This record gives sequence, C-alpha cells and structure tokens, in this order.
Amino acid sequence: QVQLVESGGGLVQPGGSLRLSCAASGSIFSINAMAWYRQAPGKQRELVAAITSGGSTNYADSVKGRFTISRDAAKNTVYLQMISLKPEDTAVYYCNWRRYSSDYADDYWGQGTQVTVSS
Repeated sequence: QVQLVESGGGLVQPGGSLRLSCAASGSIFSINAMAWYRQAPGKQRELVAAITSGGSTNYADSVKGRFTISRDAAKNTVYLQMISLKPEDTAVYYCNWRRYSSDYADDYWGQGTQVTVSS
C-alpha cells in the first residue's frame, strides 16, 4: 500500500503563485509515473501534469508555460509549481502515483488539496 499526503493549497489572487507538494510513504517501490489531476465543481477530473520515472513530462494545454511538475526521489515527493494563476485554475488538486507493467497498473491517490484563485 501507498499513502500520499498533499499540501500547499490555498487561496491566491489572479497572477499569483503556489506550489503543491505530495509526499509518499509505504510500498512505493517501482513507481513508474507521477501526476497531478484537478477537478472543478461540476466537472470531471482532468490530467494537469505528469512525469515519468525517467523524467519525461507532459502538461495539459491550459497550463503549459505556467505549471511545472518535478520530483525529488530522495524525499519521495512530487511537486507542482504554479505561476500566473487564473480563476479557471480553481479546483481540487489530486496527486497520483502509478505502478504499471505490460499487464497491470496500480494507482494511488492523495486526499486532494483545494486551490482557489480569486480576487
């Protein structure tokens, strides 16, 4: 089992910055990829950013150039640095850790942290 604890959410004004953290514990061996998702009220959860164990990243078009995903393997932590925040970034953000092979995948989720962008 894997436990993920998120932190760093809060209320910020448009144009502001925020950094989310997701610290993992437990059986976190052989994790292949980590990601951040978000879910706004009345909308489906969407992928925001992802990073593989090899360091490759990808981002949703809506956040490219503003968000950066990174990880610190020694601390078992993944981060999401967010700058130039917009009201449409308001959502609950969830971190995800995935272990997969050719025939299975295990997903682990954080509890979610609220990000509100408003003046």
